[in-house]
Amino acid sequence: MANNFWYTFGVALFAAIGTFLFGFDTGIATTTIAHQSWIDYMHNPSNGLTGAVVSVYIAGEAVGALTQTAIGDKLGRVRFMQLMCIVVTIGCVIQTASVNIGMFLAGRVLSGFAVGGMVATVPIYLSEISSPQHRGLIGGISGCGISFGTMMSNWVGFACGYAPNGALQWRLPLGIQIPWGVIMFIGLATFMPNSPRQLIRNGKVDDARRQFIKIRRDLHSHEMHTEFALMRAQIEYEMQREITSYKEIFKLFRHRVMVSIVVQTMTSLTGVNVIQYYQTILYKSLGINSHTILSLAGVYGTCAFLSNAITTKYLTDQWGRRNMILTGLGGIVLIEIYAAVMQREFQNTNNRVGKGFAILGIYLFVVCYYGMLNSTTWLYGAEVLPISMRSKVMGLAAASHFIVNVAITEAGPSAFANIRENYYYVFVGCTTFFLVVAYFYFPETKQKTLEEIAAAFGDKVVDLEETDVAVEEAVMEAKAGAQHVE
Repeated sequence: MANNFWYTFGVALFAAIGTFLFGFDTGIATTTIAHQSWIDYMHNPSNGLTGAVVSVYIAGEAVGALTQTAIGDKLGRVRFMQLMCIVVTIGCVIQTASVNIGMFLAGRVLSGFAVGGMVATVPIYLSEISSPQHRGLIGGISGCGISFGTMMSNWVGFACGYAPNGALQWRLPLGIQIPWGVIMFIGLATFMPNSPRQLIRNGKVDDARRQFIKIRRDLHSHEMHTEFALMRAQIEYEMQREITSYKEIFKLFRHRVMVSIVVQTMTSLTGVNVIQYYQTILYKSLGINSHTILSLAGVYGTCAFLSNAITTKYLTDQWGRRNMILTGLGGIVLIEIYAAVMQREFQNTNNRVGKGFAILGIYLFVVCYYGMLNSTTWLYGAEVLPISMRSKVMGLAAASHFIVNVAITEAGPSAFANIRENYYYVFVGCTTFFLVVAYFYFPETKQKTLEEIAAAFGDKVVDLEETDVAVEEAVMEAKAGAQHVE
């Protein structure tokens, strides 16, 4: 059993390279465009072009997520992630080797496209290969990859601030990303298994059984056959209802689809990306010098990763997704009110202790968000969906996450300049709304197989008796067919 867990854990770590690249490449742009060496090399790009470094990247992410809805099922989880590994490697090479702003933006688009597709696929893949008892941990590693990438981008940006003023300051952080897509591709091509659920959906039952045995060696023989039979029966039952349009998807599985999309839109509207991208502006408004600002951003990223890792290990499977989401949303409402009050009171004063309390608000936010929501939401959005639409809807959900991010992030500088700390109250209102929605509409999914989760939404779950009947009928049909041939 222990060996099986560590095998699946190792697979999850390799898969999380995809979300690590998402976190790192998103974060590293902040320090890259701040280096004077980058500004000089790119011949002082206009504010519009500089802003495009972020906006075209997020646009690429949205397109990548939507591409996953179109071809993710056709290629399969592993093949699609391999394709994204190739694209992200090319994008990182182009960014690192850029000789002008156009080339740099092209690299940003490609990298954004790849990580957008990857961040929508990795949670699906991990949810489909993990056991019910450990799915919170294994699936939650995708969120940990994001926070680890964020942390590393902050510290690499801080360290490269000490480099001699030149291209090394911004090329080295970008170049660090290049090997990771190659490493993940090798893992996918060698020891990382295909999703048995995806194989069943494609009619490759024997291949699915072999992969299932490989990843569920913790089960006794009869338990393994029973769980596989139930999984196969549920998937084949759901496939009987052929869905040809998104209209049918929303009609037949409205609750499940809306939960998946809402949980991703919700995370953007907590204000996490605004706080993350513009924390340097917030620190500066408190009168903190530039060198200290970079180190505070590094501490921010470290708090994000540590809180994410701890709660993924000790809470997601034990306490449950619903409890963590409700606690996270409630905590964010209180913390953002606190942060707004502290900034209003102390940002224009010389009170160092008061400014420390204002910074504490930012750190409390990151601990609450990454500890409670980031550990849960990416996995939760994937596991609530049936296999027949998991890729299609998860891609839409990720795209909604990115599109909302574009709007609120672009509004960030103007909002902080005009309404200052009152921008927090926009997110307080949004988060309160989602807290109510989550309380009434988000069911618990811990310790259930992906197929059993259907019952929490009022959908039918095939039981063992129905499975046995189906197997017997299949055997009789096979015998009849053999006699007919003879």
